[in-house]
Formats: sequence, structure tokens, C-alpha cells
Amino acid sequence: MPEQNLIIKGREIVEDDWQVLRLAEGEDAETVAVPAGKVIVPLQVWLSQRTALEARAAIGVWIASDERPEALKGELDRFGVVAVDFPKFTDGRGYSIAYNLRTRLGYKGELRAIGDVLRDQLFSMHRVGFNAYATRPDRSIHDALKGLTVFSETYQASVDEQQPLFRRHQREAQPASGDAGYGI
Repeated sequence: MPEQNLIIKGREIVEDDWQVLRLAEGEDAETVAVPAGKVIVPLQVWLSQRTALEARAAIGVWIASDERPEALKGELDRFGVVAVDFPKFTDGRGYSIAYNLRTRLGYKGELRAIGDVLRDQLFSMHRVGFNAYATRPDRSIHDALKGLTVFSETYQASVDEQQPLFRRHQREAQPASGDAGYGI
């Protein structure tokens, strides 16, 4: 299988049967032709062509790092996949978008990271709610999969773990005040 058709979904490498529509220079969201099949369209294409796209059985939407997920409030359940674009490895706005999709908007479906997605990001992406990753095609997806298991424990609460470590850890009973534990 060529790696460009593979994604990480959950903790497995699987064949990707979705295609991501990106507008070429000069193309307009209102007039771009959306190909047949399972397509993840830009948010602006969805907003511009909603009436025509609503009839499709398999449609997804992707959100750019400078867009707001609230534009999809009340519509998220209709999408087979919602993707968040990372235009550069150093652009962290997609983490906030994912966190808000999961916690504020209640999205339960496939949340996919697309764009400049590297192994070093996967563990943190999982923490904020991503469950699918389309890694950069010039890097090994098999190596990237290891990024999900970099750490065995987390300290902070997040989407993947609701309780911080200090709440999950059982402590032994401490001696009462004034009792130094010397058995006096």
C-alpha cells in the first residue's frame, strides 16, 4: 500500500478512503466542483454550497486554523469526518479548535488532523480529542504511529483523561497532626 493512502485511525494504520479537497489558487468556494465519493471539503465550500452538499451521503468538512468551529454548531453530526488543518508544524491553533469541538460543541465522531502533521505532535493531538491523523507524506506513517505512545502517564486533565494525576493516584493514609508516626 502506498503511504499517501494511509492514515492513523485510533492506534492503527488503515487505508484512507476519503479525499481532501483543497482550493487551488483562483478557485472560489461557491463555484468549485466537489468530486464524487467521500470528500472532506473546506468549511467555506460547505457554507457556500450547503444545499447541494447536504444531499450527499458521505461528506466531511475541514476547518482552517484561522476559522471558528462554532460555524458548524448544530450540524456536526451530519459529517462522516471533521478535519482540522495544520498549515505549519508550529501553528498550534488546531489544538484549540479540536478541544472546542469535543468539549464545547460535543462532537463525538472522527476528528482528523491534516496538513503538516508529524510524529512529535500525535500524543498532544490525541490529548485534545483527535482520533485520526493524516501525517505528512514525506515521513514514515509507521514511525509516526509511535508518537501516540511516547508517554505512559499524563499529569493534566484533558479530553482523553478527565482527572488530573493527583486525583487518580491513591495515597496512603498520613499520620494525624501531632503524631510524628513514632508510635508514642
